[in-house]
Amino acid sequence: MIKKVGVVGAGTMGGGIAALVVSAGIPVVLLDIPGKEDRNELAKRGLERALKAKPAAFMDPDLARYVEIGNTEDHLEKLADCDWVVEAIIEKPEPKRALYERLEAILKPTAIISSNTSGIPMRVLLEGRSEAFRRRFLGTHFFNPPRYLHLLELIPTPETDPEVLREIRRFGERILGKGTVLAKDSPGFIANRLGVYGMVQAVRLMEKHGLSIDEVDALTGPLLGRPNSATFRTADLTGLDVLKLVTEELAQATGEDFALPDWVLRLVEEGRLGEKTGAGFYKRVNGEIYTLDYRTLDYAPRTTLDLPELKTLRDLPLAERLPKVVELPGKYGAFLRELFARTAHYALEKVSEIAYDLVSVDQALEWGFGWEEGPFKNMDALGHGRLEALFAEYGLPKPELLGKAQGAFYRNGTYLGFDGAYHPLPKREGVISLKALKSEGKTLLEGKEAALLDLGDGVALLEFRTKMNAIGEGVIRMLQKSLEYVEEKGYVGLVIGNEDPRAFSAGANLALILSLAQEGDWDELSLAVRQFQKASMSLRYSPFPVVVAPFGLTLGGGAEFTLHADAVQAHAELYMGLVEAGVGLLPAGGGTKEMLLRFTQELEPYEEADPFEAVKRAFNLIAMAKTSTSALEARKMGFLRDRDRISMNRDFLIADAKRRVLELAPDYRPPLPPRIRVLGSEALGNLRYAVWAFREAGEITDHDMRIGLEIAQVLTGGEGPAREVSEWDLLDLEREAFLKLLGTRKTQERIAYTLKTGKPLRN
Repeated sequence: MIKKVGVVGAGTMGGGIAALVVSAGIPVVLLDIPGKEDRNELAKRGLERALKAKPAAFMDPDLARYVEIGNTEDHLEKLADCDWVVEAIIEKPEPKRALYERLEAILKPTAIISSNTSGIPMRVLLEGRSEAFRRRFLGTHFFNPPRYLHLLELIPTPETDPEVLREIRRFGERILGKGTVLAKDSPGFIANRLGVYGMVQAVRLMEKHGLSIDEVDALTGPLLGRPNSATFRTADLTGLDVLKLVTEELAQATGEDFALPDWVLRLVEEGRLGEKTGAGFYKRVNGEIYTLDYRTLDYAPRTTLDLPELKTLRDLPLAERLPKVVELPGKYGAFLRELFARTAHYALEKVSEIAYDLVSVDQALEWGFGWEEGPFKNMDALGHGRLEALFAEYGLPKPELLGKAQGAFYRNGTYLGFDGAYHPLPKREGVISLKALKSEGKTLLEGKEAALLDLGDGVALLEFRTKMNAIGEGVIRMLQKSLEYVEEKGYVGLVIGNEDPRAFSAGANLALILSLAQEGDWDELSLAVRQFQKASMSLRYSPFPVVVAPFGLTLGGGAEFTLHADAVQAHAELYMGLVEAGVGLLPAGGGTKEMLLRFTQELEPYEEADPFEAVKRAFNLIAMAKTSTSALEARKMGFLRDRDRISMNRDFLIADAKRRVLELAPDYRPPLPPRIRVLGSEALGNLRYAVWAFREAGEITDHDMRIGLEIAQVLTGGEGPAREVSEWDLLDLEREAFLKLLGTRKTQERIAYTLKTGKPLRN
């Protein structure tokens, strides 16, 4: 079992790996070569870089205290009690081999050693090492930034002990949250070999077909099911110097043509390396994005690709979109057809050299480069007949593997093996796929906006299906039906979760709320808010356990549902917040009440504690619309409790939530309704003064002040003496304040602006 990890090399990758490991609760030793004045200077600088990184490398910056720094000359013995040591030093074989020789002398016999090299073959690195060292060694290639990119390529050698591989795979998946893929010991492994090839082809074909950088990025991003950063923005983020180094190494190792055009090499010579130097393929000028003209190497304002066909295609599912994309007219279609043909052909030719199966290739590109679907799934979507026609059009011979395929690489839960036979798709232990459950007929109830699925073992799951999983009338109606169904049919409990890539729930349906307000339908709005409150409360008081599995964006109403669950099984990447103040409202689905209740209960064991501290804490959280940047931070902020759990790997989230239901189910009893002490007029006066002071200092607008005063009214119970109230007393105050604010012109302007732009308005 891995209880302590060493990282040698405190550069961008080493520091990022250390931050990820310690975020998972594992102490780390981080070493680098000695500095001149301060011997630990380079390791210290690497840790500081990780702390300042954007996006954040640490899930909780306070955990940096568990990273012990040192240098490789004075402190190598600090690695002696580490269970796993990751080498992430300069990308040259000689220094790596010299380090391994020193490590072999001090590490304990059971320690695992790995290299984070992005492409140097393991057999080269192992020259001169003993048999015992070789058994404990493998490649572990993280992708940058390690916290956010899901892929971890594992490169075992023929001598790697299978138990070592199993342990690293388990640790990588369950503890670090990675999607692990086994790669063969070939140059560039899987993702970089194919991804960099595709990037080089895009650059060359841009010139051939007379496109601009803006046009290529518009065509090679979400249109192809790839990230917004597309081709050139991705290169800027990675660094043009890194791109140059990787292409040169691949060319040398493979003998293939990975050469970049001269104008790209000139950018590197001039120090225009991308994001880290402020200019590369793109440059920010006075807050605007300018794009490089590769013919002149000057920058001009960014242009938008205006092609009517693209607007229609973007809303289609990827499988329907791709066949239409390659048929686009003119130079755009010509570029995309040739790019698809050449990259698909390369993947087919190299797959058996770089991977053990084509499933690994698809996973590597999906997890490492952010593709919606991997290359073989894309080829199936295009159709093998069209694929063969493309190859013929560009004079590319038909690959052997395509000849073995019977019209598809994937069919009926199987995939094509290199032997020409179809094999069952590998099942990952501990992973529940909702997509698979639906295909197996496990849907119990279904509506347009939500559905109830059978997870097995007496556990059901409620899945939202609206855009960004916004909560509206249809979701609330299905929630009530689901709760009734679970009770009537004798299910032991309910999970609320989904497989959306971005959002558990972005909150209530603001468009509907604004529409009703503008129509003046206040009775309908009051009823809708009360129904939302009843839905939240029903999660708390159902006669069986309800576990919510939030991840990604969990905002507003999505956060309120989460707060009212018996237990939460959160993904580590949780961006949770009660953000209603940003659109001129306050949480009225029980969120305001719940934060006051939680913070008040936390203080109850301490007789000397000032109860106003709970009110202040809730007020600051809600009025400032604070959002967590991780599940660890959500716990510190009070959105998660100590008993709530965190899954590092999103793939296991649903299964972990189901397991939590099964733990809670035996002899489950819903909680008794609490009485909540509110502080009344005195506390309300204090908050009013604080809000007024902020307005006088010019830190908030008049409307911000009004929102703050309504929040204060709810959190203190309004005018009157300190007293005990019920949850519904506070929910009534929430609803009243919500409707008051919604009736104002400025709040309606804020909502309309946010719906149009996705950004908050300060009016």
